[in-house]
Amino acid sequence: MRIVVTSIFVDDQDKALDFYTRVLGFEQRQDVPAGGARWLTVGVPGEDTGVELLLEPAGHPAVAPFTEALVADGIPFTSFAVDRVEDEYQRLLDLGVAFTQPPTRMGPITTAVFSDTVGNLIQIADTAG
Repeated sequence: MRIVVTSIFVDDQDKALDFYTRVLGFEQRQDVPAGGARWLTVGVPGEDTGVELLLEPAGHPAVAPFTEALVADGIPFTSFAVDRVEDEYQRLLDLGVAFTQPPTRMGPITTAVFSDTVGNLIQIADTAG
C-alpha cells in the first residue's frame, strides 16, 4: 500500500494552482473537470509517479469551520520538507509570502509556518535536522 493522492482544501482552485506552482515550485499534474470544480493536482517536479496533492474545493459545509479553527489556533494543515528552512523562508518572503511563524528550532528540526493564500497554514520543515 502507498499514498498516491492527498488533499488540501482550497477556497479558489485557480489561485491555489498559481500559488502552489509559481510560488512553491510544484508542477501541475492533472486538471480534469469534475462537476462545478476540477480534479486539480500538483506534485514534485521530476517525480512523475510521486504523491500528488489534490487542490480540493472547500465547498463542503464542514470545511470552513474546520480550516478556520486550524488557522485561528495556528495549526498547519500539512507539512512540506525542504533542505534548509532558513533558505526557503527567505525565498518565500522575497516572493511576498506571509509567515505566521518564522524559522524556529523544534528539537531536532527547524520549522516555519506560512499562509497558502487559499485558506490554510502550511509548515515547512528541514530534512537536514
